[in-house]
Amino acid sequence: MTHNLLLNYGLYRKMEVFRPHVATLEDMRKYHSDDYMTFLKCIKPDNINEYSKEMQRFNVGEDCPVFDGLFEFCQISSGGSIAAATKINRKQADIAINWMGGLHHAKKSEASGFCYTNDIVLAILELLKYHQRVLYVDIDIHHGDGVEEAFYTTDRVMTCSFHKYGEYFPGTGDLKDVGAGKGRYYAVNFPLRDGIDDETYERIFVPVMEKLVGSYQPNAIVLQCGADSLTGDRLGCFNLTLKEVQFAYAVTGGGGYTIRNVARCWCYETSVALDTEIANELPYNDYFEYYGPDFKLHITPSNMTNQNTVEYLDKIKEKIFESLRSMPHAPGVQMHDADENAIEVDENVLLDEANSDERMPDVLSDKMVEDEGELYDGEKEGGDFRNESSVPPQKQPALRRPN
Repeated sequence: MTHNLLLNYGLYRKMEVFRPHVATLEDMRKYHSDDYMTFLKCIKPDNINEYSKEMQRFNVGEDCPVFDGLFEFCQISSGGSIAAATKINRKQADIAINWMGGLHHAKKSEASGFCYTNDIVLAILELLKYHQRVLYVDIDIHHGDGVEEAFYTTDRVMTCSFHKYGEYFPGTGDLKDVGAGKGRYYAVNFPLRDGIDDETYERIFVPVMEKLVGSYQPNAIVLQCGADSLTGDRLGCFNLTLKEVQFAYAVTGGGGYTIRNVARCWCYETSVALDTEIANELPYNDYFEYYGPDFKLHITPSNMTNQNTVEYLDKIKEKIFESLRSMPHAPGVQMHDADENAIEVDENVLLDEANSDERMPDVLSDKMVEDEGELYDGEKEGGDFRNESSVPPQKQPALRRPN
């Protein structure tokens, strides 16, 4: 649904769209344990009785059910975020987005909160090959516990999570949790109460982010955009915070249980990342009926009482600033020739070896482009969205092989 909105708003014209890299077992074992990955590869709905002990051990069953294509889902979700990190490492993108990622609860050897493999951790590990310091920012309503746990004892990754705290899943993310060992003071948690609105959110988010960026001086940033905290513009103030500094950053999806609102959120956040204004009136698209009865991009903010008082937020903010003042320094590490990228494809070899009688590999066919004169998609025709009447009848788009 998100992809369909991006197409019909015309945002795809300002992006390069890639097929997700399919992560291999080896890719995912760079963080996850061998036995856990072997289990995910083998488990299926029709053999769960054979793996009852393993399901209990790896926390798979209730909150993390087994379904057909589970392992393939993990491969695509993780692969997309790894590919995003690789694009940044190669300086092929300033912003790389994987809305299918953001599964921040998954642990090294355990599923949690509908998350099976932690694509964010895998992406950050990839970024660390080329970047001394990576800042991770989580604006999901749930605490980013899996990512924090993975980097809790290192100073090369700073984690920052804004989340609802208390009797709420996963129950972690206390203000006092600041990291351990070399990672002490490199974990930041901002526990929130119910009902925070956009104006209040910006009052805490912008100064905290400015302080984090100034103190830690990251080389790259990863932002998790869970849509389950959706009431308005969360990414907007993040974008404003970064306008004055030149950072490459990767953006992932995350939580969200009302699918039409998740699509709205991620479409809008894509437009913010592209610095492009889009209309509140939704363009006609394949899922148009799902957005009724108003058919608007932005949803009406909740009328829930904001329990986050100014006094409470200022108190939390000052304690975070105090913790940051205790941080020794922006850590450095002696860089050396990086290991090879997770995704290495020699396209020239693939093209030379391609058999004209067989289907071309996806990595090559995806690079084929249509001649601009062959398929016209007018921006104004049909009300700013794709209109089939704008396509010349009985003509196919001209494709050409990549040079």
